[in-house]
Amino acid sequence: MSLLVALVTSNSFAQLKIAKLKYGGGGDWYANKTALPNLIRFCNSELGTAIVEEEDIVEVGGAGIFNYAYIYMTGHGNVVFSTEEAGNLRNYLLGGGFLHIDDNYGMDKFVRLELKKVFPELELVEIPFNHAVYHQKFKFPNGLPKIHEHDGKPAQGFGLFYQGKISASTTTRKRSGCWHLKWGRI
Repeated sequence: MSLLVALVTSNSFAQLKIAKLKYGGGGDWYANKTALPNLIRFCNSELGTAIVEEEDIVEVGGAGIFNYAYIYMTGHGNVVFSTEEAGNLRNYLLGGGFLHIDDNYGMDKFVRLELKKVFPELELVEIPFNHAVYHQKFKFPNGLPKIHEHDGKPAQGFGLFYQGKISASTTTRKRSGCWHLKWGRI
């Protein structure tokens, strides 16, 4: 599965860009300011992508989310989507967009409730270790590697599967911690 990024046309040439999701509820959507730029540098260096290193910020209820195939969400704590925002996010995901939710420790229980507003008919399920997402250039036969110790539990990747496609994924146990510190080895 290749990294999903958007083609944003500017001055008649295409640029690959990723956006960070700004959301309400009091959680710090802006956490780990270096995480996404470091991830982008890692992808450009190790995967040969040409993602623009400057991240964009989009609001969950705004039309701007439709300009990106990949949106990144992180933070600690509370997340709240209004009915309109949940509908907008649902339309984005049904249209082929991908939402990567990186629980920076503490937002999981809140984001799960809000995802039920987006897809009341779906459940977040653990992505099986044999899924293609774990078997690309970098192999993770046992799922996500553990980066930080908070609660003694393993790192986990969950997905909202819609018609066989992962529309949104959540990673637990602070994945962005390694990106925030230095892009190093995943």
